[in-house]
Amino acid sequence: MTNQEIKQKKTFSDVWKTIVKGLKIFKKEFISYPLYIMAHPIKGFDEFKRDGKGKMWVSILLIVTLIFLNIAEYQFTGFVISQVDITTLNTMSEISSILLIVVVLTVSNWSITTLFDGKGKMKEIFMMLSYCIFPLVWSKFFGLLISNVVSQQEEAIYSLVIGLGIFLMCYMGFFGFVSIHEYGVIKCVITLLFTALAALVICFVGILAFDLFQKMYGFLYTIYQEISLRYL
Repeated sequence: MTNQEIKQKKTFSDVWKTIVKGLKIFKKEFISYPLYIMAHPIKGFDEFKRDGKGKMWVSILLIVTLIFLNIAEYQFTGFVISQVDITTLNTMSEISSILLIVVVLTVSNWSITTLFDGKGKMKEIFMMLSYCIFPLVWSKFFGLLISNVVSQQEEAIYSLVIGLGIFLMCYMGFFGFVSIHEYGVIKCVITLLFTALAALVICFVGILAFDLFQKMYGFLYTIYQEISLRYL
């Protein structure tokens, strides 16, 4: 065997080891640890906060995966289940809606819990909410597969899978807030109610700001048109 062949074999071996190592890290961080949190939410989120086991790249990847699945549902959901027209798909709307929900909940919860002696930082809240998406991601994935094999009489199976994902997401979220902020159950419920109220206020202010921006843009554009017609 020549030196060049030895080097090529060694390079291939190194690349393969890197790929295997990357897959092991992916499985551990993206699948095993979120599953562990789902099975042991209090202990899992406590380690998530105190030991820094949560990873930002996993949080972002979970959000991106959910966005991808929401878009894929328009195209690949079985005709028995699908009630949407693919021509109505707006990719930017799908992306912004999920991002806005996570960001608004993060900001509203942080703004409320700072008043209630919450221990969670904004970054921790964002990552915790992102990790809670994990069961919804898998339920949507399996729901997408199931939708192509169920009959009309078996639609309940699809609804059960999606409903289970939503329930587990809320289940993880509740205990996530308890652990991140080091609250009791009653205090957590109270702050969640105020968080919902704060989220509504943020959305209301955002809608007003957007409407004002549109009117200002329309006003300035009208002035520009008048100047263009008269002097240009």
